[in-house]
Amino acid sequence: MTAQDELRLLPWVGPDGKPCYLSTGDHGGYVSRLADHIEAFQLGMATQLLEHARQVLDDDTGDLEELHLLAAQLTSALRDVLRVATSRGRRPVAPGHC
Repeated sequence: MTAQDELRLLPWVGPDGKPCYLSTGDHGGYVSRLADHIEAFQLGMATQLLEHARQVLDDDTGDLEELHLLAAQLTSALRDVLRVATSRGRRPVAPGHC
């Protein structure tokens, strides 16, 4: 299997919760671009959530329900970010991308 033929871990799971992969050497294809956009969105949401977490933790009046919701959201964001990191670590950088 050549570098171009390696599977890309996509930023979503299938209906049964299993990982989805894309087999293509075309970094500019529709599904690749869609995955790039979703990854960018997930990373942006994680950044915003981290800032919100800092604010909640700095507030001494925070209640347990808010902390529980924050922990659930952080867990979800961390899962997404780890999936993006895993995917990017497995695939070569396309020409013109950082």
